[in-house]
Order: sequence, then structure tokens, then C-alpha cells
Amino acid sequence: MAAYANHAYVLKYINNDIFKFMQRALSATLDDTLSADELVSLALETGKYAVDVMALLDKANTSTYGNPEITKVNIGVRNNPAILISGHDLKDLEQLLEQTKGTGVDVYTHGEMLPAHYYPAFKKYEHFVGNYGNAWWLQDKEFELFNGPILMTTNCLVPPKDSYKDRLYTTGVVGFPGAKHIKEDENGNKDFSEIIEHAKRCKPPVQIEEGEIIGGFAHNQVLQLADKVVEAVKSGAIRKFVVMAGCDGRMKSREYYTEFAKKLPKDTVILTAGCAKYRYNKLELGDIGGIPRVLDAGQCNDSYSLAVIALKLKEVFELNDINELPIVYNIAWYEQKAVTVLLALLYLGVKNIHLGPTLPAFLSPNVAKVLVENFGIGGITNVDDDIKMMIG
Repeated sequence: MAAYANHAYVLKYINNDIFKFMQRALSATLDDTLSADELVSLALETGKYAVDVMALLDKANTSTYGNPEITKVNIGVRNNPAILISGHDLKDLEQLLEQTKGTGVDVYTHGEMLPAHYYPAFKKYEHFVGNYGNAWWLQDKEFELFNGPILMTTNCLVPPKDSYKDRLYTTGVVGFPGAKHIKEDENGNKDFSEIIEHAKRCKPPVQIEEGEIIGGFAHNQVLQLADKVVEAVKSGAIRKFVVMAGCDGRMKSREYYTEFAKKLPKDTVILTAGCAKYRYNKLELGDIGGIPRVLDAGQCNDSYSLAVIALKLKEVFELNDINELPIVYNIAWYEQKAVTVLLALLYLGVKNIHLGPTLPAFLSPNVAKVLVENFGIGGITNVDDDIKMMIG
């Protein structure tokens, strides 16, 4: 919640109620007089403010950079020196793109910065070339091959290898011993000239992939397609939507999500956000009447878009309960942002969410019991059985 509030804050979007709640919630964790029911209630209230903070960040990003639109993103490379930007902070990207204009240095996104390509404001930069690589846990291999400097704007940093540590720069809330840190001035501006000069001395990136991936299916764009989507559901062309948002990680057990996506029936559509998408966003899964079978809403915080889409569909189909929608949830969690999204979904009344590849270790038996009994939270088993259970 604090991370999302911070991204909004740098774009001058502030909701003091969120800060007040965080202080109240933190102090409550030191209050031994609270009962289990009161703490469950506080957890659900956390979900309410999770929705609020994601809505605030959505407003900050879209008001500043426009509503994301359907976009094909290049995953190959050009023959110019380049800078790779990773993390989540769009303001850092904007400043970097402005300062690299006309320098002969290209800019590529990595990891959670991929959805920046979907915003209209960034499309005017001809040197904003594409996305390089995959999710955060492959960065030690991919950063080495990139050849140019890397700018980390938020977390998701793996301890860098000596082979590229001198090319690693950090800014904002992220840092690492030995990495150069770019600070902002009193007006929030950052001078990236050192990184740009460094890039000019480097070879162009090594190409590791080629082709394009499609994204930009945030709520505004999907609601423009609402008639098409509703017709596809009513005609039976789309049987179910499967929300596969969340995080990726290096454990072999996460190959489950690639297999799950491959084996899903062809009349299902995946809704995704966060870096979990790298498990299946390059698969050839086709489309349903022109609607791609993987709809990428954006960064982890853009899970808010998936909630807005679900609520809109509930309204369109004139349903009383969000759980009556043809939507199932198979979410990959790794860290606290995915937990924030989970609490947001619980607050909105979504039930029967499946979490994997393992349930969080902080779910004590008592807490797990509450989640299972009240919300139908479950884990995952194997791909075939889970598809049978979720899709039928």
C-alpha cells in the first residue's frame, strides 16, 4: 500500500486518508487486546484502502500519461547503444526519455516497466524501442547480455553480478551497496546525464528474442470493447475469464502457470497484471473473435483495472453478486503487493480465489481457517485437476 501511495505521491496525487489508515493499522499490530474478529475486520479494511490506493495510482498515471491503449510491443533490439529501465516508476521513465532525446541512445523497458508502452504519452518518443527480457528473476542473465547501463526505479533487484555491477544505477527508494544512486533535486527532477554518457560507451544490446507482444487492456480500453466482450459471453464464444494476475518467481513450481495457460480451453480468456504474465504472454494462444486470449492490464497495481472490469460486467449482466460472473481467480503470489491485491479482492466480495504456487507462510492455521471458511480461499494442485475444478 505504501509503495502504491508513493508512486502516486511523486505524480502529486495524495489521499491523506490512506496515510491515516496506515498509521492506525500499524499501531493496531501492537495492540494485544484486539480479538481475532477485530483483526479480520482490520484486514478487510486494509482491502478497502488497497482499492483506494490503487484507484488513486490509476488516476495519477492515466491523468498524467493518458489511458493505456491496445499496443504491440517490440521484443527485439536495434543496433544502437541503449539504457534498460526496470521497476515501476513512470515519472522516472518520462524524465529519462526526455533527457535521451536526440542523443542516439535507445531506451528499453524491463520487467514491470513493460506496461509503460501502453500509455499514449510515451508513444511520441522514437527512441523508446521496446521491452527487453522477462520477469525480475532472470535479470542476472539478461542484464549481462544487455551491454548498456540499467536503471532500477523500484524493488525487484537481484544482487548484481560483478560482470555488470558497474552498469547498474538505482534511483528513488531502491539502492544497493556499490551501485550508483541518482538522487532527485528539491523539485523532484533527476539528472540522468551520467547514465546517458555511460550508455554511449557501451555496445548495443544482444538480441535474445524477436517479435511482438500485445497489451494495454486496462479498464478504459476493455470497457470500450464491452459490447464485443458481452456478446462473446452471451453467444458462448467466451465461457470463462481466468484472472492470472500476480508475481513471478524462480521456483520450478511456477512452470505450472505456463502449463495452465497452454491447457486452458480455447473458449477462455486470461486477464492478467503484474510480472506473472511473463509465464504466458509470449505463447501463441490466439484470439476469440478478435479478442486476444491474454488481456494484459499492466503492472501489479493495475490489478485494480481487473476489479473495475469485473464490477462493470456485473452491472452489464445485471447480477446481484460479483461471484455470479463467469470469472475464476488463479493468482500467483510472491510478495506483499500481491497480498494487497488479494485483500482488495476480498473487500470487493470476491470468493473462491486460488493462490499459488504455495499458500503464504504467514497464514497461520487459524488465519487460514478464517479465509477458507469465510472466503473459500484455496491453493492449487495440478494443472489438469485445477482446470477441471475451475473451468468444468
